[in-house]
Amino acid sequence: MSKTINIAVHHLTRVEGHGNIAVNVASGRIEKCEWAVPEAPRFFEAMIRGRHYSEVARITSRICGICSIGHTLASLKATEAALGIKVTPQTEKLRALMKHAENFDSHVLHVYFLAAPDLLGAPSVFPLVKTHGEVVARALRLKRLAHEWGSLIAGRTTHPTKAVPGGFAKLPTVRELSDVREKLLSAVPDLEATLATVKALAGAIPVFDRPTEYMALHSRDGYALYDGEVQTILPDGDKAAYKVSDYRKCTNEYVVPASTAKYTRNRLESYAAGALARFNNNHAQLHPEAKKAAAALGLKAVNTNPYMNTVAQVVEIVQSFHESLGLIDDLIKTGVKDEPLVKPTKHAKGAGAVEVPRGILFHEYEYDRDGMCLGGNCIIPTNQNHANIQKDFEKLVPELLDQGVDEKQMELRLEMLVRAYDPCISCSTHFLDVKFVS
Repeated sequence: MSKTINIAVHHLTRVEGHGNIAVNVASGRIEKCEWAVPEAPRFFEAMIRGRHYSEVARITSRICGICSIGHTLASLKATEAALGIKVTPQTEKLRALMKHAENFDSHVLHVYFLAAPDLLGAPSVFPLVKTHGEVVARALRLKRLAHEWGSLIAGRTTHPTKAVPGGFAKLPTVRELSDVREKLLSAVPDLEATLATVKALAGAIPVFDRPTEYMALHSRDGYALYDGEVQTILPDGDKAAYKVSDYRKCTNEYVVPASTAKYTRNRLESYAAGALARFNNNHAQLHPEAKKAAAALGLKAVNTNPYMNTVAQVVEIVQSFHESLGLIDDLIKTGVKDEPLVKPTKHAKGAGAVEVPRGILFHEYEYDRDGMCLGGNCIIPTNQNHANIQKDFEKLVPELLDQGVDEKQMELRLEMLVRAYDPCISCSTHFLDVKFVS
C-alpha cells in the first residue's frame, strides 16, 4: 500500500510519565516504529543503602504516589524475608485489605478518568462533567470510598504510615471497620452502575490480537494480589511457576538504546503484567461476583487483546470490593487484637512481591547484622510492559496501514493502546509525545 503518514501528537495526556513514540512511514513503508522512555533515573535503590530496615519502606513508598501502598507492602515483605520475620494472620488480612483499597482506587481512576474519555469521544474527563455529570460524580464517590478505607488501615493512601516491619504501628478498631463496611455496602448501586456503563461502551474498545506471555502472582487460595508465587501463562494455556526469590530468572532485565528504562523478557520476546495478565492467570480464583462481571463484560481467558486490560480492571474492582467485605467481616468476627511487632531473627537477603494495579512488583534487599541495608533492587510493572508495548506497536501499525485507517484514527488507536496499559512511566507528571515522521 502506497501511503505516507505524517502525524505529530504532543502532550498526550491521561498517562503518567514521559514516553515517546516515533513511527516513520514513507510511501507505505514503515521505516521506524519505536516506543522510547527518556525519563531520568531516580536512584531509589541507591537511596536506601546504609538505611536501617525500619526506614526502607518509608523511602521506597515514594517511588509512586498512586501505588504507594503496593510499594510499601512489597518493601515490607522483602525486608521481612531478609530478616526472618513472619507476621501474624491478622497482619496479613489488614495488609490484604490495604492492597484491595489501592487496587480499587487506582482502577476507578484509570477506568473513569483516563480510559473513558476515549470511549466517549472526549479529549479529557472535564467535558464529561457537562455531558455525563452523574458518571463523573459516581467516579468521585468511588474514589473517595477507596481513600477512606485505605486510609483507615494504612494511615494514608499516599505514602502509608501504619504498616511497618513486623506488623502495624496502629490498628483500626472494630467500630472503624464496621463504619467502612457500611460505606462499602452503600456503594453497591455505584458498583452496579459502573458495570452497566462499561458494558454499554464495550463496542468502542478496539479489536486487536497479539498473543504474548502473561505474568502475575498466583495462589490456589484465592485471587492473588498480596501473596503468592510467580506464574506465567502462554496463549495456549501452558504455565510456568517461579519462586518470588527467583524473580530474576523470569524477569531477565535488559537495556535498549532508545530507553532509559530497563525492559524485560521471559519465555517469549516480551510479556505483559497488569489486570489482564492477572485475569489470564487467576480467573479460576475470582470471587463469584467478579466471575459474573467478567461474563457480563465478555471477558474470557486467555484474552490476547491488550485494549481489554481496562475491562479486566473493572472485573478487579468487583473482586476487590467483595474480597474486602469478606476480610472486614473476618476481622470484625475475631476482633482486632493488639499485637506486638515481630522482631528479626536473622540478617540476610530477601525478596518480596505484590500485585500493584499495573502489574507484579518486585523488591529485594540485603541487610547486615545491624539491620542496615547493603543494597536493593526494584522491578516495576511498567518496566515489564515496555517491551510488550513495543511489540504491540510493531504488529498494530502495519495492520492499521493495511486497513487504510486515516491519520486521526491511527493516532487515537495508538494513544489508546498505550493508555490501556495504564502506564506509570516515571511516577511523576510528564507527557507522552507521539511522532509520526514521513
